[in-house]
Amino acid sequence: MTAAARLPHEPARGIREVESGYDVEEIRADFPILNQQVHGHKLVYLDNAATSQKPRAVTDAIVRYYERDNANVHRGVHYLSERATEEYEAGRTAAQKFIHAADRHEIIFVRSATEGINLVAQTYGRKHVGAGDEVLISAMEHHSNIVPWQMLCEEKGAKLQVAPINDRGELILEKFEQLLGPRTKIAAVGHVSNALGTINPVEQIVKLAHARNIPVLVDGAQAVPRIPVDVQALGCDFYVFSGHKTYGPTGIGILYGKFALLDAMPPYQGGGEMISSVSFEKTVYNKVPLKFEAGTPDMSGAVGMRAALEYLNHLGMENIAQYEHQLLEYATGKVSAIPGVRIIGTAKEKAGVLSFVIEGVHPHDVGTILDQEGIAIRTGHHCAQPVMERFKVDATARASFGLYNSKEEIDALVRGIQKVREVFA
Repeated sequence: MTAAARLPHEPARGIREVESGYDVEEIRADFPILNQQVHGHKLVYLDNAATSQKPRAVTDAIVRYYERDNANVHRGVHYLSERATEEYEAGRTAAQKFIHAADRHEIIFVRSATEGINLVAQTYGRKHVGAGDEVLISAMEHHSNIVPWQMLCEEKGAKLQVAPINDRGELILEKFEQLLGPRTKIAAVGHVSNALGTINPVEQIVKLAHARNIPVLVDGAQAVPRIPVDVQALGCDFYVFSGHKTYGPTGIGILYGKFALLDAMPPYQGGGEMISSVSFEKTVYNKVPLKFEAGTPDMSGAVGMRAALEYLNHLGMENIAQYEHQLLEYATGKVSAIPGVRIIGTAKEKAGVLSFVIEGVHPHDVGTILDQEGIAIRTGHHCAQPVMERFKVDATARASFGLYNSKEEIDALVRGIQKVREVFA
């Protein structure tokens, strides 16, 4: 067996054993960026829903790839190309196992969850959606799961249907079911809302849609870093997530699709790799997944994502989910007790996202003052403007938790919010 053949089975280096269970201080030591001062204060990073920080296991894997293995993949016969191909395809296998897909060929590398949704809209959607047909989404979607479907509907003369949410930020399942009609060609929903933290009942949603032979795409960008995901158990037809929210590098993401659907879909882009043969008379397309991966791919991104997923597996997604839920409960209790603060999104099933507004203070001012205290949060509409309209706010301040955050950091957030109130008193 060659060294290149062994590479996919080697664990990502740089992952330390956590000796005392889920010890957040030991975990934080894996993230060098957290050990710094901002405006004279210890950094408190609470913007994980926008992007997560990267452990040394990820950055070391990327550096190692460029220092040792870098070459273009798949078609090369030289040693480095073969080794780079092994590394790249090991990333695909890691993603397959992480979300429990049935086959590694059901994993398509894309730039991001956003590109994954656009790929489905422009291939499956353009093939199956026609004039008078419908696409069903929910009222809590990120713009990435709204705009591609709007574009498709405008092109095809179809209608975008929107299932409403209640005052807690939960999907009204009965209304969703009522909107599943004979002209519905696909449904697309977020697994976890980036603006509200709501965890949608995806398995129920899929069952309702499949009872009417309607496929379902799930936007898992906020779910995969926070909760265990099993696409076969969920039953969904497509699932997307991004590397950079999953403690991996930017510029890489995953589209999962059931093989039969992917096999029947036309290519998304043309170019190298996605072909079997080309002549001026006819092009024969490559097989899935390469049919959807035109051009030189993000090889180092796949290597980095593999390292990130192995890191998450090492900690255990059940452990991460439980820990982040404890942080969310602690933060919700502390923040909701502050006079003049209103939490936006109070679903019974939530992940580690806490959006709030402070009476009489614009969220951008909240974010600016917190930044001066070394606290990084996100302010604005969070690419979810319809959610803001639903709750009659222009924007929110959003603290989103990651596997390395602590209760002490939440205490710092609470002190920061209290300072905001003092400034605007």
